[in-house]
Amino acid sequence: MELFLRLLLAHLIGDFFIQSDKGVKSKEHKKVKSPYLYYHCLLHIGLAWLMAWDIQFWPYAVFIGLTHYLIDLAKLYFQQKKWQVEALIVDQIFHVSIIAAAVIMAESVEIPSLDKLFDAEKLVLYFCLLFLTKPCSILIKTAISKWTPQEDGRVDSSLQNAGKWIGYLERLLIFVFIIVGKFDAVGFLLAAKSIFRFGDLKQGDDRRLTEYVLIGTLLSFGIAVVIGLFYYGWFG
Repeated sequence: MELFLRLLLAHLIGDFFIQSDKGVKSKEHKKVKSPYLYYHCLLHIGLAWLMAWDIQFWPYAVFIGLTHYLIDLAKLYFQQKKWQVEALIVDQIFHVSIIAAAVIMAESVEIPSLDKLFDAEKLVLYFCLLFLTKPCSILIKTAISKWTPQEDGRVDSSLQNAGKWIGYLERLLIFVFIIVGKFDAVGFLLAAKSIFRFGDLKQGDDRRLTEYVLIGTLLSFGIAVVIGLFYYGWFG
């Protein structure tokens, strides 16, 4: 279980944090000819090997990296714009299944335990905290992409990337409030966000934008609550 969680953490870091937007666009346009596809494969080999922390694990790290390449390549050629959410979910299911298979095959390898840093509870905590930032934003953005309002030519006076960081902070705060048992603070945060956010939208008089933001906000809060309750129920 500990090895699976370590490799899952490595996958999360490699797929959502280290991978750049430039690399993603290069893979989408050039597909098999994109050098970023191969860099990404090597990255996952290195991360898996590093997180296993054992030189004997290298064949399984290579297995994870090569299958990651094949899964990503298949996704690039078969995904369609209208099925982006489904493609993302299926892609991640395959990756996690491969990690599980590698763990099963590596049962004979004695992986050193780093108890202070990598016990199961801490690994799940690290995973939850990381997932609630960039991966969650990508999931929400992909899920509501078909409703993204068209640009109307008005000057955007908001701070650069402010919405992204607000989303990160609100999800992390909700998670922390839940795991420490402060459920009333979650309601207060939702109420405060609603007052400020929808007050601005009402002044903008754009119903489609209001509905778009409402869907995104509820998804963001909902995911954070589910992850928080999952952790609280398991370790609380």
